[in-house]
Amino acid sequence: MREPTPAPIASALRTLDAEGSGIAALAVALGQGLGPAFVAAVELMRGAKGRIVVSGMGKSGHVGNKIASTFASTGTPAFFVHPAEASHGDLGMITSDDVILALSWSGETAELKNLIDYSRRFRIGLIAVTSNAETTLGQAADIVLTLPQAREACPHNLAPTTSSLMQLALGDALAIALLEGRGFTAMDFGRLHPGGRLGALLKFVRDVMHVGEAMPLVSLGTAMSDALVVMTAKGFGCVGVIDPRGQLAGIVTDGDLRRNMRTDLLSATVEQVMTPRPKTVRPDQLASEALEILNSSKITALIVAEGTKPVGIVHLHDLLRAGVA
Repeated sequence: MREPTPAPIASALRTLDAEGSGIAALAVALGQGLGPAFVAAVELMRGAKGRIVVSGMGKSGHVGNKIASTFASTGTPAFFVHPAEASHGDLGMITSDDVILALSWSGETAELKNLIDYSRRFRIGLIAVTSNAETTLGQAADIVLTLPQAREACPHNLAPTTSSLMQLALGDALAIALLEGRGFTAMDFGRLHPGGRLGALLKFVRDVMHVGEAMPLVSLGTAMSDALVVMTAKGFGCVGVIDPRGQLAGIVTDGDLRRNMRTDLLSATVEQVMTPRPKTVRPDQLASEALEILNSSKITALIVAEGTKPVGIVHLHDLLRAGVA
């Protein structure tokens, strides 16, 4: 006999179903009547000479804080202004070059009144995110992003749940549309996220590679006995082999030694043992790309090359220390 679903799981499933229905309704609305307003909002924000000022009260304010943070981290300068604090001096943070994005599910949030009046007085662009375009906020705004009606996940249809998620999803959609419209790249993202794991993943190979005397390199014709001395001294588990022009000809790794284990190994030359045309990475590639090559190839070190000239070496341990792996 099938076990009954525990009450907390059944509750969670109802919540997810209700919130999922809200997101589905938002997607349908974007494909229909909400679409032109969304495009207009993106164009207004992208054309702003100043910043995007996000505001909202209560749960809308918490969502607005996150939206402002997402804007800022994806190349759209933005900050959050609490509507109550705005009435006590923070209106001075807003300039005529800015655009205000005001969130209010009801559209009648009293604390937004002074912010709305200020935007109209100084002709500051105002975008409303609300469920009713005929409200005070909706009628005052230059552009209204009208969210479709949806039932809250709360069994009493009171606690902001589905509505908050829809506001957040719409904010994310605006941020990504602006990101793509600006051609914001992973490199741009890295400049705004220098710390933490995101910062580590966006480091370049040149930031973590070893160069100069630290590189394990020998020339074609070198005896394996001498190559092993270099390989051991440098500690990367490999040695690169270069031709007379300084171009990378091959690499000798621990695996190559095992595959060529024989009595005359030490008297052989490196070209008899090496793997020609080894995998390399460029110094301007992301460290995360180097990690992917190491993992997919099941190796621990990569020669860093500009064209066919070796300029460095990066080891898995370097990526671990940098927080990439």
